[in-house]
Amino acid sequence: MTKSGRIRVGIGGWTYEPWRETFYPHSLAQKLELEYASRQVTTIEINGTFYRSQKPETFKKWCDETPDDFVFSVKAPRYATNRKVLAEADGSIERFVESGLAELGSKLGPILWQFAPTKRFEADDFEKFLELLPSAVGVSRLRHVLEVRHESFMHPDFIALARRFQIAAVFTDSAEYPSFADVTADFVYARLMRSEASILTGYSQAALDAWAARARIWAKGGEPADLPRIAEANGKSAPCDVFIFMINGAKERAPAAARQLLCCLGQTPLGAQKGERPSAK
Repeated sequence: MTKSGRIRVGIGGWTYEPWRETFYPHSLAQKLELEYASRQVTTIEINGTFYRSQKPETFKKWCDETPDDFVFSVKAPRYATNRKVLAEADGSIERFVESGLAELGSKLGPILWQFAPTKRFEADDFEKFLELLPSAVGVSRLRHVLEVRHESFMHPDFIALARRFQIAAVFTDSAEYPSFADVTADFVYARLMRSEASILTGYSQAALDAWAARARIWAKGGEPADLPRIAEANGKSAPCDVFIFMINGAKERAPAAARQLLCCLGQTPLGAQKGERPSAK
């Protein structure tokens, strides 16, 4: 039997006012939103860390409120990526990594480094930035992923650099930003941005079935033939973990889209497996 990596599907954040109408039970206390959301999907991208520093006790609280097999992705601070010279980001990177990430323990997933649409690919400076990214915090291995938003990154040299450092490049399914599906690490990270408000699940069933098929190909170490690449395939076929986030478009539909994609994959959200409900804290 061909081995496969783990496929996780989730949403960006858990605090979004419209979700109180489309996702959360009306009687649910706001302080229980993470506890509830983490039992409906299998991963969540923490966005608040992009805008401000968090405390170790906050990371510990998030860890304690989620199921044992749950995983967070954490968005790195904009202070590290929104700068002219990336090689000078060492202080911001160190402060972020040491701010309490280790408190997530086994629930610490990929670290997302998002760059502004105006940031161009400058190979030497970008290489120096990648050299600054630590491989571990405490006893936890760190997996890094890059979301680049300028067309200059659609170049084989960028893919070669990401592969050399074993850092993933986001597949951003968007008409606004570069979209390429080159596999550059031992995991794949996709942020899907085409959900539609007129569809209760955000995406049509056919679209979700297609994403489920692509996720299975990635998990087995392949590269979907119907997604664009900008370099030759890496020639490897080792299993990959896969992270897919319903992140934008009609954001109010994101939880439904994530849950329906999990259904297409034959997965049951972690809490539902155990019949868990948010506690009355």
